[in-house]
Amino acid sequence: MKKITRVDALNTAIEALSENTEVVEVLSSIRDSIAKANSRPKSDKPTKAQQENAILRGKVVALLDANIPHTVTEVLAMSPDFAGMSTQKMSALLNGAVKAGEAIKVSEKRVTKFLRA
Repeated sequence: MKKITRVDALNTAIEALSENTEVVEVLSSIRDSIAKANSRPKSDKPTKAQQENAILRGKVVALLDANIPHTVTEVLAMSPDFAGMSTQKMSALLNGAVKAGEAIKVSEKRVTKFLRA
């Protein structure tokens, strides 16, 4: 089954309401603006936040040990660079490192811990 897009839905509405020219004009304008936005080239350049997170992820991976697993809270306590950082942010950085193959995620008794890959 094919998913319907916003442009498809607008085209269907334009066809159904073809007698009402004011509505057709507005819907056509919306459809054209969506098509214009979709036609813009997407940038592969990382955002400023992504660049900052890559630097932070590198610092986090450098702190990890290949033999001793650490919890997110333990990693936060390892360096003053991470003072004030939330556990959610650190968890996201560690999961990004796992996705990039820089770290390994292990579970011990329902506690998630991380090792350097």
